Amino acid sequence: MNENEAREEICRVGRSLFERGYVHATAGNISVRLDESEGGGFLITPTDACLGFLDPARLARLDAQAQQLSGDKASKTIALHSHIYRATAQFDPNTRCVIHTHSTHCVALTLQPGNKELLPAVTPYFVMKVGHVPVIAYHRPGAPEAAQLVAQAISRYGQAGTPIRAVMLERLGPNVWHDSPAAAMATLEELEETARLGSLSALAPEPLTESQIDELRQTFGARW
Repeated sequence: MNENEAREEICRVGRSLFERGYVHATAGNISVRLDESEGGGFLITPTDACLGFLDPARLARLDAQAQQLSGDKASKTIALHSHIYRATAQFDPNTRCVIHTHSTHCVALTLQPGNKELLPAVTPYFVMKVGHVPVIAYHRPGAPEAAQLVAQAISRYGQAGTPIRAVMLERLGPNVWHDSPAAAMATLEELEETARLGSLSALAPEPLTESQIDELRQTFGARW
């Protein structure tokens, strides 16, 4: 994907997320790591931009050190995104896109603190398409401490042999990553849908058994 294609894809995904209620107002952001053939660095949505009305030409372009080169002022979450790209390099070297939203049901599950992970293994597709989602204790939006904790979680799960594709920032929302904006959006959709099921359950849902999870590992390469 070249830079122009990446710009168009960020805007397409942003519009889709906005129109379906995964983001609202100016919440949320999307970044893409550009290939070295495109000069490296990143594209990221501007600060206080509505994802439903992005202009490809106004996306922020940053160099490999996350210093802005052009476009509107970059989202303050670029520090967090940069930490994710660096931390996933060992475990997911093909990571090209990070999406952050304030998705309603994901956030709702963190309003009663105490869970180290957002959800247990309640559906096969959650296990296969998302995997473990550690909850990161609350910090203000843009806090550097949160970025460090996210990087530590990525390293901890990766070293344990269960690389993750998402983290949940308590009271803020999920960050998900994958090898393209479309794949990252699909991961986010599966995560929010599973969170919705969890929120609708009157009782804590019974997770899949270890043998059922192991079958998903063997058949589909699930990372759980």
